[in-house]
Amino acid sequence: MKSGNIDRRNFLSKSISACAVTCIGVCNISALSAMGMDTQIENHKFDSIYDRKLTQTQVIIKEYCNFIELIKVLQKNMNNKEVIELLKKYSYEVGARFGKNQSKNSPDNSFESFVRNFRPPAYKNRLSLKVVTDTPKEFELKVTECIWATVFIELGLAGEIGHAAICNMDYSWPQAYNPDIRMERNKTLMQGDLYCNHKYIDTKKKL
Repeated sequence: MKSGNIDRRNFLSKSISACAVTCIGVCNISALSAMGMDTQIENHKFDSIYDRKLTQTQVIIKEYCNFIELIKVLQKNMNNKEVIELLKKYSYEVGARFGKNQSKNSPDNSFESFVRNFRPPAYKNRLSLKVVTDTPKEFELKVTECIWATVFIELGLAGEIGHAAICNMDYSWPQAYNPDIRMERNKTLMQGDLYCNHKYIDTKKKL
């Protein structure tokens, strides 16, 4: 935390509440306008838009609007290292929660059941990917386009910040789904590489 007698817990609580109430700054004006979204305020219910069709990019911005604002608030009040560590913890918990819920709703938590989620046409509107390896013990993807990376790069939140906020959840997700599944990766679009190389490995030994 930067200088000042701001209690960290109270500060984060107020920041999160403020972001939950309204989307300001980059979400309402810069990002949404840049993506072609109408930001005009309707003053009467008859002027409200009944059916607004959004692009996939606009949907992501809408979904992450509060989170993006929170990151920017944190950047103004904490040093970069603290922000990254906090985002890593948050995204790791998000991934773990997602993996557990997905496992509960799946027929089983086998390796095959998990990697089936990534086989085309899965994520066809949000990722451009190619299956590189597909065996009973290994499954590797080459992702050349990622809508999350595209949005965060456009908003100036890529690199370590974007990786901590979004990509880090990819590690806890498979292990929460099944403790025997591990992900390896050393390239990400978010960090400036030409592609992401997600490799999922079934570490369970045969009896």
